[in-house]
Amino acid sequence: MLNQVMLIHDLLDGADVDGFKVLKFFTPFLSDDDKMTVERIEKNGKNVDFLKIQIRGFNSKAPTLGIVGQLGGIGARPDVTGMVSDADGAIVALASALKLLEMKNHRNDKIQGNVVITTHICPNSPTIPHEPVPFMGSPIDIHSALRHLVIPEMNAILSIDATKGNRIINMKGFAFTPTVKEGYILKVSEDLITIYERVTGKKAVILPITTQDITPYENGIFHINSIMQPAVWTNAPVVGVATTSETTTPGCSTGANSEMDLEAAGRFCVEVAKDYARGKCTFFDETEFQKLINLYGSMKKISKIQ
Repeated sequence: MLNQVMLIHDLLDGADVDGFKVLKFFTPFLSDDDKMTVERIEKNGKNVDFLKIQIRGFNSKAPTLGIVGQLGGIGARPDVTGMVSDADGAIVALASALKLLEMKNHRNDKIQGNVVITTHICPNSPTIPHEPVPFMGSPIDIHSALRHLVIPEMNAILSIDATKGNRIINMKGFAFTPTVKEGYILKVSEDLITIYERVTGKKAVILPITTQDITPYENGIFHINSIMQPAVWTNAPVVGVATTSETTTPGCSTGANSEMDLEAAGRFCVEVAKDYARGKCTFFDETEFQKLINLYGSMKKISKIQ
């Protein structure tokens, strides 16, 4: 997937990039049964373009995987020149979409289930204070954004986010989280461990998350970042895919998008899409989840979904 990552990185690396330029780039890769849309939201004199790419599988009964590129913005202009670390989520999501479309429409390598990829483009997002390093913000609030990013037909979601501005995980590459569903942090999926290890050739690295991380962002409680915020807006199981670093790297720093790490994270997402569609990858144990509900009741009260 390195070629796809490089193409998307180059496409997004500019002060004048917007969603419509991305749509123009993707149009030749779309078949008649695929669909890509751009929805522009204007606020405070800035534009945020939400992208949705729907890739049709060949089995109508297979589940639909959602891949969400979560970020504040791909750039922090005019304060910072160039693409920022926070752009990782958009790069990986769009590179995964490009790979899946090329597989399907140019190489006759179709997968069974539908895949819906969402992210947004904003090259001039603000920064916000956060410890230990500043975060990237957005011209619009995160939950207005999530209404465009989390789609009802997503049966399970991979949420990709740059997760380098912390002292919790100190490894360069990517990691993934335990599954979150309806306010519960569940056990780590064994199937996702298997996919991670075959993709990287290394032991799986798990990003630790807390109850705080799966509560709504605006509540004033500390969050590691926004990686788990899609779980606040859906009953579907959500797993975070985090691009990581050994050092504490601000989301607004430039020169920090490591193509090889993005390639591995994208390849992981594509492999999950392939296995999930054919029933070879589960995000959680349904029987055990129901036991939790029976024993302790619903935890939806900590999310937006009731």
